[in-house]
Amino acid sequence: MTMQNACRLGYFAAAILRGLLAACVLPCLCMAAEPAAAVRTPIRHLIVIYQENVSFDHYFATYPHAANLEGERPFPAIRAPSVNGLSGPLLARNPNSRPPFRLPPSHAATCDQDHSYLDEQRAYDLGLVDRVVEFEGTGARRSYGQTACDAGDVMGYFDGNTVAALWMYAHRFALADNFFGTTFGPSTVGALNLVAGQTHGANGDCGDLPPEAGCVATADGLSFTGRDSVEILDQTIIGDPQPAFDECSTRERAAMSGTNVGDLLTKKHVLWGFFQGGFRPSGHAASGRAQCGTAHPGSAGGSVPDYIPHHEPFQYYRSTANPGHLPPTRADLIGSNEDAANHQYDLEDFWSAATAGRLPEVAFLKAPAYQDGHAGYSDPLREQQFLVETINRLQRLREWRDMAIVIAYDDSDGWYDHVMPPIVRGSAGAQDAVSGERRCGQPGAAAVTGRCGYGPRLPLLVLSPWVRPGFVEHRLLDQASILRFIEDNWRLGRLGAGSADEEADTLDEIFDWAAPPRWNWLLLDPVTGERRHEEQPLVPHR
Repeated sequence: MTMQNACRLGYFAAAILRGLLAACVLPCLCMAAEPAAAVRTPIRHLIVIYQENVSFDHYFATYPHAANLEGERPFPAIRAPSVNGLSGPLLARNPNSRPPFRLPPSHAATCDQDHSYLDEQRAYDLGLVDRVVEFEGTGARRSYGQTACDAGDVMGYFDGNTVAALWMYAHRFALADNFFGTTFGPSTVGALNLVAGQTHGANGDCGDLPPEAGCVATADGLSFTGRDSVEILDQTIIGDPQPAFDECSTRERAAMSGTNVGDLLTKKHVLWGFFQGGFRPSGHAASGRAQCGTAHPGSAGGSVPDYIPHHEPFQYYRSTANPGHLPPTRADLIGSNEDAANHQYDLEDFWSAATAGRLPEVAFLKAPAYQDGHAGYSDPLREQQFLVETINRLQRLREWRDMAIVIAYDDSDGWYDHVMPPIVRGSAGAQDAVSGERRCGQPGAAAVTGRCGYGPRLPLLVLSPWVRPGFVEHRLLDQASILRFIEDNWRLGRLGAGSADEEADTLDEIFDWAAPPRWNWLLLDPVTGERRHEEQPLVPHR
């Protein structure tokens, strides 16, 4: 038997053989120095890179065909399976008031679009998907530095001449073209669905806002007078309140009851953490309260704070919060239950753990805001730099052999996507409209107001030596599918209490556990997205 076959047996054999492997009886190259938590698949390290505000069509409308116009860096011709993108009548005779159009690399910086829970539903117009410009496009209402805003920009999409790295990852690894937000709504909604499959169970307050802000908090809601802004409706978050258990929150806040996947991981003693750029305090107020003031120049000019509180979902739960942004006790404790930081960290702490040989088994990575892809203050080129630098570095780790990297997005930002999401969860509240006035789908007796879904279609990529190379996943998936994979792989059980994890499909079909893993690196240039070197074989860790 070859050593590679012995490794494969080590992954799939019965409990007695797994025990021998953990005791280092068999000299498998794929073994870690210390036994990790029991897993269901060869994946012992899952890295979820959760980016901001991109619809599927916005990045993959014409994949794998780029325009390659004169003066632009050409994207190489590749053979890839077709995706459900934009072609034919959708380009020539689109039902919206403006047609879809290609955004060139020179127009990478764009305006933030309207992506509220209500207006996203209105844009789908009973399934016709023809009111995107009117309800999600950003016109004269906003401006971002020198970036001019036009409502028709919401129909724009990029191709491989701009998002080259993402197209290269899709070609080499796996892409899903039927992946949706679990519900409609902005960043907080998508962040909570990732870690809990749940946006219900919230209580809100007006935090540090002055009375003139018009914030109104009730036992089951949070809204603003004088403008159409509802943050919490019937104890369900549909907007972007900041986390209550975070000293860096500066405005209206929300606290979530119930449990999240972090609680399950903690109970099983799995090494895990959420690592976000700018989480480390820049200082402390006289009261001792943490301040998060590190910043970088944004895509449209001005200074953009690195840390955005409502992008950090675990800070909404008392059980998993690190309110004062305490640093890790020691590098070798990062991700453990014994660490003072309670699993919430700065992005640099992730690399400290990797250097210390203690890479977390489950890690959520969040870029500093200027690199998270969010229109208005970031852009796809800055996002590409973060993704490529991070993924190049991850592939060089010895843990790459049993790693999966998920690149996903919290919401669509309102960018046009031509696919009407299937409504699997109904709602009938004042902020629902996808199926008519105050209605989304067919809400049953158990329906929870404000949880209408699925929401808009989003990109999902999975990178791993174990994925089906060049694979396009067409099965119906949502944000809770990532949550479910974590639960299943580490045998955590379900969250219950109405979490979408129970009904979410899994990511399993993206992987091929029966085929030998592909150990090669795919190293790209962070600026151009092009292949930087020939693929190099990974030397297995001995």
